[in-house]
Amino acid sequence: QVQLVESGGGWAQAGGSLRLSCRYPRMILSTFTGSTMTWYRQLPGKQRDFIAEISHARSTRYEDSVKGRFTISKDNGKRTVYLQMNSLKPEDTGVYYCKNDALPDYWGKGTLVNVSS
Repeated sequence: QVQLVESGGGWAQAGGSLRLSCRYPRMILSTFTGSTMTWYRQLPGKQRDFIAEISHARSTRYEDSVKGRFTISKDNGKRTVYLQMNSLKPEDTGVYYCKNDALPDYWGKGTLVNVSS
């Protein structure tokens, strides 16, 4: 049973933009609304690194290298969290994963972002 659907990755040139989405189609609305969601990035052979987080109250925090360029947001009615990525850099390349604290042991397949110089 699919717990989440990640999408929006692809190819972009440096300076370009992409928007990632992560939808939880089976999650009860109250659970989604009350959860904290986090985006991570992983390179081959590397650990997953924190990128951005949004709390149930919509407070946000970002990894230093993406501050001012990336924006995390959510649409409770759509059970979806977004990551708007602007001014992309080659070092933003990687597989992006979203994580919901209501599903602490569940990871999706991720969505691949490739940024060329």
